Amino acid sequence: MTQHIVRAYDEELGALSVKINQMGGIAEAMLTDAIDALVRHDVGKARGVIERDGQLDALQNEIEELAVLVIAKRQPMANDLRHIMGTIRIASDIERIGDLMKNIAKRVTVMEERFIGTRSLAGIQHMAHLVLGQVKAVLDGFAQKSSDLARHVWLHDGEVDQLNNSLFRELLTYMMEDPRSITFSTHLLFIAKNIERAGDHATNIAETVFFIETGQQLSGPRPKGESSVFAVSAPGK
Repeated sequence: MTQHIVRAYDEELGALSVKINQMGGIAEAMLTDAIDALVRHDVGKARGVIERDGQLDALQNEIEELAVLVIAKRQPMANDLRHIMGTIRIASDIERIGDLMKNIAKRVTVMEERFIGTRSLAGIQHMAHLVLGQVKAVLDGFAQKSSDLARHVWLHDGEVDQLNNSLFRELLTYMMEDPRSITFSTHLLFIAKNIERAGDHATNIAETVFFIETGQQLSGPRPKGESSVFAVSAPGK
C-alpha cells in the first residue's frame, strides 16, 4: 500500500474502535441510569434510558456498514481481519446490553412505588455494580488491546450468577410469606435476570477481545455460579 492508503486504512480501523467506545459509553450510562431510576422510582429517568436505546442501534448499524466497506476495499488479513470482525461481534453484544437496560427501564415505568425491602434492592444494586465493572473493564481491554483484562473478566463471570441465584431465593421467600408482594417481586426477578444477562454479554465481549489479540479462544468451560432450579427468562426487545 502507498503511504496515503495506509493512513486511510488506519483511520478506518480507528473509526471502528471510536464507535465501539461510543457504544460502550452509552451502554454504561444506560445501566447506571436504569438502576438509579429503579431505586428512586424515577419514571422520567427510566424513559430517558428507553430513548437512548436508539443511539446504540444507529451506532451498531454504522459499525456494520463501515466494517463491510473496509473488508471490501482493503481485503484485510490476520490481525486486522480479526479486529474488524471482532468489532461487529462486540457491537452486537453492547447493543444487547442496551436492550436489557431498556427492558429494566420499561419495568420501572409500570411498577408501583412500593419497595418491599432495601435488602433486595441493595442486592440488585450490587449486581449492577459488578456488571458495570465488567463492562468497563472489558471495553478498556479492547481499547488497550489487553488479552489479560479480557481473561480477568471472563474468569469472574460466576460472581454475578451467584448473586442472581441468591436474589431469586430471597424474592421467592418474600412472595411465599406475603402474596401482596408477588407483583413487585416478579418485576425484581426479571430485572435481576436482565442484569445477569448483561454480565453474560460482557463475558462474550471478553472472549472476543481475547480472540482479537491472541487469535485463540479462551479454553475450558465458562466459569458459572450455582445454577438455580428455576429459570427466570427475561423479555426480549
